[in-house]
Amino acid sequence: MTITANTQLPNLFSQNRESIPRTTNGALLTLGSELVYTQDRSGRYLTFDWQHSELLDLKTEKRIDTLNESENFTPVDKVAYLERLHRILTSLVPERVQCWFKCSQELLELELTITPMMPRLGQTATTVLVMGRLLQATAKAQEVNQASISPSQQEPALPSPSVPQASPQHQKLLNKITRNIRRTLDLDVIWQQTVDTLGKVLKLERCIICPYQLSSSKVQVIAEYHQPDLDPMLGSEIDISSEPAFTQALTTLEPMVIEMPVQISSGPQKFLLVATSYQDQANGLVALSLNDECYLLTETERELTKELADQLGTAIAHATLYKELEAARQKAEEASRLKSEFLANVSHEIRTPLNGMIGFLKLILEGMADDPEEQNQFLTEAHQLSLHLLNILNDILDIAKIEAGKMELDCAPVKLNELFSDVESFTRPQAEMRNLSLQMQMPITSDEIIVQGNYQRLLQVMLNLVGNAIKFTHEGGVTISADLVLKKSKGKLQPQALPGIVKVRVADTGIGVSLDKQDKLFQLFSQVDGSRTRHYGGTGLGLTISQKLIEAMGGEVHFYSLGEGLGSTVTFTVPLYQQPVLCSPSECEIETLN
Repeated sequence: MTITANTQLPNLFSQNRESIPRTTNGALLTLGSELVYTQDRSGRYLTFDWQHSELLDLKTEKRIDTLNESENFTPVDKVAYLERLHRILTSLVPERVQCWFKCSQELLELELTITPMMPRLGQTATTVLVMGRLLQATAKAQEVNQASISPSQQEPALPSPSVPQASPQHQKLLNKITRNIRRTLDLDVIWQQTVDTLGKVLKLERCIICPYQLSSSKVQVIAEYHQPDLDPMLGSEIDISSEPAFTQALTTLEPMVIEMPVQISSGPQKFLLVATSYQDQANGLVALSLNDECYLLTETERELTKELADQLGTAIAHATLYKELEAARQKAEEASRLKSEFLANVSHEIRTPLNGMIGFLKLILEGMADDPEEQNQFLTEAHQLSLHLLNILNDILDIAKIEAGKMELDCAPVKLNELFSDVESFTRPQAEMRNLSLQMQMPITSDEIIVQGNYQRLLQVMLNLVGNAIKFTHEGGVTISADLVLKKSKGKLQPQALPGIVKVRVADTGIGVSLDKQDKLFQLFSQVDGSRTRHYGGTGLGLTISQKLIEAMGGEVHFYSLGEGLGSTVTFTVPLYQQPVLCSPSECEIETLN
């Protein structure tokens, strides 16, 4: 079978490039479209016919020449439009697009279908046929009212002296900001450089940046550029929960125009609001003030604005990650240093009693004791040193169990007076040896005070706290007291609910702790002053172990000191097992529960 192709195409265009009249036989009329025109690769009109030609205010006889010379009907973003024409002529694939045209002093949104005119075989396409319709027309460019456009149709605006220069200007701005923010990982520098560059290049009245976190309902202005005659906004907070536009910008990641009150003396001001993002997750907001004279942002400029927000969001995410990694590195280095210092202290603490034990036993083995009494004295000293060494090893084992999460406590009723009595019997000899007073104060009750806890661990905590108080006190004394805090419920207590707590207080008149170092007291492997360890001894684990043990029994530990040389007070709480009968209501505190 032989197929013969007819390569002769009808000539659809007028040779003098004048408009083709709308007659029943006219080629453009038969297309049945509201707007029909043809253009070459350079965007020059070859034919033109439109039902709303009265908007152009052109003479019919010379319409084509007038359109090409005066540019009364041109795309707002001419560069992007011509790029699209070239792409269609190269690919020979029609495209459908919505774009804004400048028509005299008005802005028109048109829906167009751009089709390449198929050339003869072996030739290059040079002409497009465009058919379209009018979607909406605005007022004069200087009077565009953004509020009248729905959010889905809303096009942001930017101040610009001339439309054709907008895209190159924004591209240059994007490149400049990108180069600047890639040179540093300092968040403060990134924020400030961005607002300064935007403000100076675009000659804005104000430009602000607010970092955003998903869990926060407010954003704070962290960097700002503003003209000298304007009040600063730096440091001010914006409640995004009460600003729907902010929420929409953070959710959609699309640029949008909002009105926001800035100064009391003036009304609301228009801002272009765009959310910065990283991996489709918003991490900041940028707001640029808009002048009264503004034009609708084209698709190309919208993409540039989003690209700028993406670049800035990526830089913010990388700088934030670097900051977090740097903080983690410093924390790891500090933990390593503290562990090394801790091991040095522990090795010293272990060697000291061990050397003492070896020394006393060696004296006995070598027969250096003069009589049995002196030999018993050596054995007693060695026994005391062995107990001290055992306590150190117990502390190390306890902290290892706590770190591994294997510390298990069996809680049972504990009589508070027995606990205090045992503490006093253990610690009073130590206090008397240092010429310190030791006072024990208990609430006056008709029956016994019984708490819920583990007796051995409570004794360990109190001996540690009182031992520290005696060790770090040179004159004065130590006071151990207990207060009742009863719970008064507005309704009936639950059967499993405990009636209150006992607050135990250990106060001394010792060396105290400065305010800026108190946060280190309960940090693992951390000591307020490592140099004191050699003088006073100890591993620095006591308070940490005590805190963990009390928390495991449902209580809390707190430390108070007004400063060095002003003494210190440590308190801990433990639940009451049953409510005692008070001899005086003033002997306890009442805590009301809802």
